Amino acid sequence: MPVQLSYAFVVLIWSTTPLTIVWSSSTMAPTTSVLLRMLLALVLAAIVVTFSRIKMRWTKTAWLLYAYSGGGIFIGMMLSYLASRTVPSGVISLVFGLAPIISGVLAQKLLGEEKLTFIKKSALGLALVGMFLVCFTQLQELNLEPLGLIFVVLATINFSISGILVKRVNISIHPMATTFGSLLVATPCFFIMWLLSGAPFEIDSWSEKSMLSTFYLGIFGSFFGFLAYFHILQKLKASTVALTTLITPGLAMTLGALINNEIITPLLLVGTITIILSLALYQFGGSWKSIHLIKRKAR
Repeated sequence: MPVQLSYAFVVLIWSTTPLTIVWSSSTMAPTTSVLLRMLLALVLAAIVVTFSRIKMRWTKTAWLLYAYSGGGIFIGMMLSYLASRTVPSGVISLVFGLAPIISGVLAQKLLGEEKLTFIKKSALGLALVGMFLVCFTQLQELNLEPLGLIFVVLATINFSISGILVKRVNISIHPMATTFGSLLVATPCFFIMWLLSGAPFEIDSWSEKSMLSTFYLGIFGSFFGFLAYFHILQKLKASTVALTTLITPGLAMTLGALINNEIITPLLLVGTITIILSLALYQFGGSWKSIHLIKRKAR
C-alpha cells in the first residue's frame, strides 16, 4: 500500500475513533470494551499473518519493537477509554493534537533531532495557551471531572513516547508483523486489567450501538488502523506521523457535535483554533520563514 494512502487512512480512522470509543463504552465497562476490541484485532492479525505467510521476527530486537509499540497501545488505549466516560470525543481528539509538539520536544532527547527553534518554542507556548482554554472550558463551563482530562493528557504523552521509541529500534520488518507482535504484547495486558477491574460481562445490557462500535474499532480502528500507522511510522519521521493530529481534531469535533450532540462553546472553539494554529506554526513556521527570506533576497 502506498504510504500516502496509509496516511489518509490513519487520518480517517483517528477522526472517527474518539466518537466510537465513547459509543462502545456507553453500555460496557471500559475494560470490557477495549479487551473485546483488542481480541478481535488479534484474531484478524493472526489469520492474515498465517495465510499470507508473513515472516515474523522473534529476535531480541523484534521483541523490543513489539514491547514499545504494544506497551504504548495498552497504556494509551486504557487511558483513552477511561477518559471517554467523562470527556467528549472532540476534546479527546483535540488533546491528542498536541502529539506533534510533544514528539518534537522528546525527539531531541531520544532521537537526537535538532533543538527547538524560536518559532517552534513560540508554537509550544501558543499550544499551552490553547490547552489552558480547552481545560478551563471543560472544568468551568461544562463541569467535567478533571481526572478525565488528566487521562487524555497522559495518553497523548504516552502516544508520543511510544512512537519515538519505535523509531529508535533499528529493524526491517513488515508492518503486519509489527501489528501482530504488538497485539500479542498488548492483549494479555488488557485481559489482566479486565480481571483486576472486576468488570461484568453482561451481554444483555450492551446496546447495539456499543457492540457495532466495538466491532468497528476492532476491525478498522485497531487491525487496519495499526497496520497503516506502523506503515507510515516506518516510512516517515515521527513528527510527520504526528502531523495527522493537525487534521483530525476539527473532523472529530464536528462529528461529535453533529452525531453525538456534544457541546462546542465559544471558548472551546477559541482554544481549538489556538491549538491548531500552534500546530501549523510548529510544522510549517520554519518553511514560511525560509520562503520569506528567499523573497527578500530576490528583491
